[in-house]
Amino acid sequence: MSARAVAGVIVLGALTTVLDTTIVNVALNPLVREFDVPLTTIQWVASGYTLALAAVIPATAWAMGRFGSRRLYMLAMSVFTLGSALAGLAWNAESLIAFRVLQGLGGGMVMPVGMAVIMQAAAREGKQGAMMSLLGLPILVGPVAGPVLGGWLVDEVSWRWMFLINLPVGLLTVALAHRVFPQDVPQPGRRLDVLGLLMLSPGLAAVIYGLTRASEGSSGLGSPASLLPALAGAVLVVGFVARSLTVADPLIDLRLLRRRPLAVGAMTMLLFVTGYFGSMLLAPMYYQEVRETSVLASGLLYAPAGLAAGTMMQVAGRLVDRVPPRLIVLPGILLAATGLAAFAAQAEPGASYLRLGIALAVMGAGVGMVMMPNIAAATRAIGAADAPAASTLLNITSQVAGSIGPAMISMVLAGRLAEAPAAGDPAALAGAYQHTYVWGIVAMAAAALPALLISGRRPAPVPQAVGPVDRAVDVRSREVADK
Repeated sequence: MSARAVAGVIVLGALTTVLDTTIVNVALNPLVREFDVPLTTIQWVASGYTLALAAVIPATAWAMGRFGSRRLYMLAMSVFTLGSALAGLAWNAESLIAFRVLQGLGGGMVMPVGMAVIMQAAAREGKQGAMMSLLGLPILVGPVAGPVLGGWLVDEVSWRWMFLINLPVGLLTVALAHRVFPQDVPQPGRRLDVLGLLMLSPGLAAVIYGLTRASEGSSGLGSPASLLPALAGAVLVVGFVARSLTVADPLIDLRLLRRRPLAVGAMTMLLFVTGYFGSMLLAPMYYQEVRETSVLASGLLYAPAGLAAGTMMQVAGRLVDRVPPRLIVLPGILLAATGLAAFAAQAEPGASYLRLGIALAVMGAGVGMVMMPNIAAATRAIGAADAPAASTLLNITSQVAGSIGPAMISMVLAGRLAEAPAAGDPAALAGAYQHTYVWGIVAMAAAALPALLISGRRPAPVPQAVGPVDRAVDVRSREVADK
């Protein structure tokens, strides 16, 4: 099958998992009433899913070698679909949270496995940029479509259908993957780095848990309930990094970061995604709290960002196969930061919806120029043998940044709201949001610094190693590309 057919299946599966990251945000208050539990408990319907996503990603590279990408993808989608069906049948808050964790354990592997499959398929046809642009659609469309779809389902159907809707889509994705994915041979010789897994997965989960708890209270990270798990998690992650640089067969080979394109791409993604995903939650809340719009309307008002990002991603993804990637990614970062700054500057009680929408569209256009072109540039020098580890590394970076960003922004916003001179005053509320946006703008703009090191030349496609001679050519090509 062609790379485009493979990409179509991967986009379908990725869209369902990305949608489930944001679709429940609009339903938290209805779920509080449904199960008669505090909001702090229901928040774990969203947080539990995110923690499971982050915890399972580190084992993906080993699992792809042990079971094969094709079989692992179908297994991951099956687990995600099963978790979705059970979540739709949940009888109390505790069961819903547990089934959301099961969803995350399957969903966390869908994107990195899919990325590795499409990297290999696209490399054979020399269409890395174009295929990566398709794969990036769920990442950008999902966060915009999720609140809109979730609001409609909660208002017009039932909250249960936020999860049950995944059942037919998941089954279809598994069937299509079985038909169109290329056969691959598992390589079970590599052993699982159990100690590394026990350090990194709990470490990431503890850091995200601490930040999530910090965003719930007024004392932020100063509270022992948030500070202790965050510090413990950081110690585990640092220990994992030190260990992975010394052992022969680590869970994730961080020595790949010695290759300049991958290291630059990972740092650019870390900063940009932190700012972008952190700021994403502010616009709907601004519309609801300051402008007093409905939940569904706030989701629709944010749509220009997603539409512009999806459109520009298609253009940028094709350009990155023909022009130097730095000429796409660096202007995209600056454009996105400018659009976000323009929105923040206008985010007052009486601001024009049209001008706000234009600012969001400018930001979205910049985002579409950054995400997948950056990944394509970062992975061009990666051979087939290292593709699983590279895709896993980039997905961990994106997932961690996408979790840390909202937690950081939530902490800042909570502090600003507490300092507001007049509680409930629209002008004071708007000021709190405007000041909070500064953090997202700074993080997003800071991504321009590593982006300056992205290749200014169009690199040649890397031959895939299929034999001793080709393997030598592959190694030499990567050495040249790294310089």
